[in-house]
Amino acid sequence: MWLNRDIVSIGDLSVEEIMEVLDRANKMLPYASTGHPRKPLADKIVATLFYEPSTRTRLSFESAAMRLGARVLSLGSLEESSVAKGETLSDTIRIINSYSDAIVLRHPSEGAARLASEYADVPVINAGDGAGQHPTQTLLDMFTIWKELGQINGKSIGFVGDLKYGRTVHSLSKALSLFDVSLYFISPEELKIPKHIKRDIEKRIPVKETKNLDEIIESLDVLYVTRIQKERFPDIEEYKKVAGVYVIRPSLLSRGRKNLIVMHPLPRVDEIPAEIDNLPQAKYFKQASNGIPVRMAILDMILGSE
Repeated sequence: MWLNRDIVSIGDLSVEEIMEVLDRANKMLPYASTGHPRKPLADKIVATLFYEPSTRTRLSFESAAMRLGARVLSLGSLEESSVAKGETLSDTIRIINSYSDAIVLRHPSEGAARLASEYADVPVINAGDGAGQHPTQTLLDMFTIWKELGQINGKSIGFVGDLKYGRTVHSLSKALSLFDVSLYFISPEELKIPKHIKRDIEKRIPVKETKNLDEIIESLDVLYVTRIQKERFPDIEEYKKVAGVYVIRPSLLSRGRKNLIVMHPLPRVDEIPAEIDNLPQAKYFKQASNGIPVRMAILDMILGSE
């Protein structure tokens, strides 16, 4: 079921499969900083193709692969590759397919990972495609909620900030709608969750939309904060209208539930000031570190011992 499987969209996974990944990630936790003693992927090569800048996703995938004993091939900078000469994604995938046992792809175009999976014989893992999907981020986010709060069912999750362009929000909200949760979308009018995504979620669970974070903070178990993504705006003036609209302050968090956690996919700009970092609610750095065991689990499941 898992061997040689593409991980393109979180929508391709059932609740049972999501929980299977989280359970495997939990078993990988002891090896996330020391490496797996058996090196189950010692005979494998993982290729990382990042057409967009990335720190956490790229390095955590490469670290996860190496912790399992695999070797890593990296595309490097686009300027130094055949992409700069005009090579198409499909041609690049056909070539890298013969060099590796799995391809991890980040691309600015929505649907690029699905396209790549059609040209590759080896598994393709979507590491983010435009404003579309980011399934492994979703899985590490769900792992963080599960580990910090003990379960996912019964929890109230609020997404605040850029809900229009934020692929992490799109993937995670869809996945959470498979569970018994309450979802709140908090954003200015210009950055509301896309209607088609909201409609899809509302087929399974009700959602609430608001511009006012203050009015719902006491209802949340998870406050998922997102950066206003300047690079996704076609008009800089539109970006300036919403930049800095939400800033998380200690006074706001003090009104939240006792076990409230604050998450963020990072990088942050000014939406979470440094004064929040040492508060017990702050879980975004732990969230980022959870990328290692979760991506170790995924790589082991599709390349190693199922």
